[in-house]
Amino acid sequence: MTRRRSSYRSLASLQRDLDVCRACVEAGYPLESWPVRNVHTGQHAYMYGQAPGIVEGEERRPWRGRAGRTLRGWLELDENEFYAAFYCASVTRCYPGRAASGRGDRTPTPREQELCAFWREWELAILRPRLIVPVGGLAIKRLLGLTGLASCIGNRYELDGATVIPLPHPSGASGWLNLPANRALTARAAASVRDELPHLGS
Repeated sequence: MTRRRSSYRSLASLQRDLDVCRACVEAGYPLESWPVRNVHTGQHAYMYGQAPGIVEGEERRPWRGRAGRTLRGWLELDENEFYAAFYCASVTRCYPGRAASGRGDRTPTPREQELCAFWREWELAILRPRLIVPVGGLAIKRLLGLTGLASCIGNRYELDGATVIPLPHPSGASGWLNLPANRALTARAAASVRDELPHLGS
């Protein structure tokens, strides 16, 4: 049974409730995993993706599949450095299953996105991150209200005192990165993230 308190004071209590959340299943959506969890704490940066993939759903840990390896490559971080730097979250927290077309994973419905927004709102309120990195078009739209990767990748934004640097999704299902100009924008954005990280703990 899904538990949601009226307020949270710590990530520990938030994560205990998130760990057993079944709000989307209770609303009738055919999810294929339990929520993905963070096992690290103390980060000053917030990584915000679209939804877990099949590997993440099985392991219940974020960015464990091929896209995660690509993302860490962009940021020039090994696994330990990556998880120590970023509290990893996503628009929805459970693996949504494959898309009906068979190409890539199913995009969470607007209702699923709304059901999961509760967790993001409280995570940001508790963490108060100094850097937020939305990854992919859906995460960028949910966080900043922006559409069109080419118009925002490589730029910096501000949200409630945090620096926001969007990245495209590193999934092989997207053709956006096939264009050299888009790869150049991605390299610029990743460099901006790398430049920010050393200053976050000061």
